[in-house]
Amino acid sequence: MNLCRSCFLPPPHHQFRTPTPFRSLYAPCRLFSIRCNVPFPAEKTKFRRELQAAVDVVQRACRLCVEVKRSLLSNGDGGVVEKNDQTPVTIADFGVQALVSLELGNLFPSIPLVAEEDSSYLRTSFMKPDENGNHGYSSLVESILKAVTNNVSCRSLSCGDVLQAIDRGGKSAHAFGSKPATYWVLDPIDGTRGFLRGTESLYVVGLALVVEGSIVLGVMGCPNWKTDFVSDREVAPEDAESENHHSGLGIIMAAQTGCGTWMKRTSDFSLNIDTIGLHDCWMRCFVDKCVNVDEAKFCIPDSQSWDSLPLSTFFVPTTDSGNNGRTTDSGNNGRTRQVVLLPTCCGSLCKYLMVASGRASVFILRARAQTVIKVWDHAVGMICVHEAGGKVSDWKGSQLELAADKEARRIIFPSGGVLVSNGSLHQKIVEMISIDSSMN
Repeated sequence: MNLCRSCFLPPPHHQFRTPTPFRSLYAPCRLFSIRCNVPFPAEKTKFRRELQAAVDVVQRACRLCVEVKRSLLSNGDGGVVEKNDQTPVTIADFGVQALVSLELGNLFPSIPLVAEEDSSYLRTSFMKPDENGNHGYSSLVESILKAVTNNVSCRSLSCGDVLQAIDRGGKSAHAFGSKPATYWVLDPIDGTRGFLRGTESLYVVGLALVVEGSIVLGVMGCPNWKTDFVSDREVAPEDAESENHHSGLGIIMAAQTGCGTWMKRTSDFSLNIDTIGLHDCWMRCFVDKCVNVDEAKFCIPDSQSWDSLPLSTFFVPTTDSGNNGRTTDSGNNGRTRQVVLLPTCCGSLCKYLMVASGRASVFILRARAQTVIKVWDHAVGMICVHEAGGKVSDWKGSQLELAADKEARRIIFPSGGVLVSNGSLHQKIVEMISIDSSMN
């Protein structure tokens, strides 16, 4: 029998025909794949039931997003509203939160949900009186009900049920106190602006489980992941919009403590929901192996500029179109140092996904006084990056404190900002941030 020279295991321990990005990013013997509906063996999965539920509901949520997006593209922006903080929210945001709340509430009724939305805006702005003066539900709320009903496992729902499910994750739903707690954390759509831009920007559904203060598992779904897993090529926007091509786009990423981070392609969303993902192959993910900052690939928030970050002291951006999106610094005795600044993808979880899958080396975010950093923008990304071999901290290198908001568990307060890396670069960048701070 032929054995691999590196790890001395027989085929098929490698997935030889695995398409990029995985094959091009990792040494062959570091990539493993398995076929099952969750990526971890039962004996290693303490929270297997919770993980299976999370994978299933995130896949359902991704399908809901695709359905709503098709409707929005064909019917205009009637399903988009603007919240008090001037951020957009769609039928899909509310629908995903209701769907996840209903499914997890049915399976794990004692575990609270911490999530981004609540129904107060829908109740105050979109309730309308009927001809008898009784207040009913607007077409927007009815559209949310339709989106949820199409994807939920229990079919008999009312508008009131959906609003109540949304509020189960709202800010007034649960008070935790100062002790370690167990709860789900959900970002129904991370990158709503990207969701509204057609296929130009990625968006993510993110779900994590915190047990006694520690993140134990996380699942991210990206319905419009831009790599065609089958033909090994980047997908053109016009192809991505076609119904026949969509099955090659979606991905699910899952991680559990001590079991690594894994990714699989989702099946065609036009299929029956019970068949989604059951025959897809999970592939293990690792962060990239970059060890030099000037060879790293960076992601930054679309709301922040490179000049606002400490690394701008060391690397100066250039608008040279022939430089392939790089930043340069002609210091260091005239030698040019470079880092790749990747195109913007909306939302923080999208950037965590990029680091965990090895497509980016670093994601750096500055904490600003006027901006509240929400836990759902980071929780699932933290475990996916950590289990892929990376590291997440504040700008001083300290661990992010999930329980800093003792009562609601909704806000984190990282010193300086959030730093996400492949691990090898982490301390170097922390030191650069420290040098920059001492200079200012």
